Amino acid sequence: MLGRPWNALILNVLQEGSLRFSELSERAKGPGDKVLSSRLKELEAQGLLVRQVDAGPPVRVSYELTRAGREFGELAQAIERWGRELVQEVKPRRR
Repeated sequence: MLGRPWNALILNVLQEGSLRFSELSERAKGPGDKVLSSRLKELEAQGLLVRQVDAGPPVRVSYELTRAGREFGELAQAIERWGRELVQEVKPRRR
């Protein structure tokens, strides 16, 4: 699931909160609309985000993380911290 191109980026961008498709596309800066749409459907099917439709008018569709999706953010931050610490430990040894 997270090994699929763009999934981790999409989940990371949605950590900011609920976003409409156009906002998500603008912030993700990478996947085209077709790929983004496909990945959003996959992540929704896996229970990591929900698609919310406001009947409007105008109709508005937004995406928001579920609890499991938000927990991904915590995990990603922990991995990022670990990576930074590892780099700091390895740098002095290489000199």
